[in-house]
Amino acid sequence: MLTFDLFFFLVAGPAVFFAGVSKAGFGSGAAFAAATILALVVEPGLALGVMLPLLMLIDASSLRPYWKKWSTRDARLLILGGLPGIALGAALYRVASPDVFRLLIGGVSVGFVFWKVSLARGWLPLTNLRFSDRAGLFIGSVTGFTTFVSHAGGPPAAVFLLTRGLTKTQFQATTVLIFCVFNLIKFFPYAALGMFTNQTFTANLLLAPFALLGTWAGVRAHHVVPEKLFFGITYALLLITGTKLIWDGLT
Repeated sequence: MLTFDLFFFLVAGPAVFFAGVSKAGFGSGAAFAAATILALVVEPGLALGVMLPLLMLIDASSLRPYWKKWSTRDARLLILGGLPGIALGAALYRVASPDVFRLLIGGVSVGFVFWKVSLARGWLPLTNLRFSDRAGLFIGSVTGFTTFVSHAGGPPAAVFLLTRGLTKTQFQATTVLIFCVFNLIKFFPYAALGMFTNQTFTANLLLAPFALLGTWAGVRAHHVVPEKLFFGITYALLLITGTKLIWDGLT
């Protein structure tokens, strides 16, 4: 049962605003945390249903600023790989615990950040890693599954894209395109699973302004923040979200 009181707006409003900033400006890495925060004021089972239409609104608002600035090859790899992952998530949603996947993705995300820091500081005498196309298909399947069960597809997608030599705008535009497609596909099995109700629809209407404001702020921040700082923020978000996923998986 949703109660649209002051506490609801104090918690849910900033959470949705943060999702807009993250998705529209910094590669979606931490946007999934909004669903976790929403669970403080919304029944956990409804939190995913509340967030998906809002994420779709953020996607639609973000497409125009990044239109055709994405890496088509990398987007295609992750999307094609993600389709079976989404299908698996839909099939196993009611019976499979996502904790193992949270631990896996969290571990990869945190490990990747430490690996990049080690390279930058010269601790590891290795050349820069570039994941292969085949790895992109596999990571896409993991992205599809995790985005279905917890809206947490940002970290694995970022781990792949950050090795592909993209500029900050290519990276951002590619994530916008990927999750726009994924969220549109997810809508139909979510509806079939009964994750949308009259109350979630009301919550969507009330929280839509926070989503749009966050999107606007995220696009502005993307163009103002220098490229080196942008990727630094992205790595920080990966570290934070990866750690959060590990914590969720263990607890």
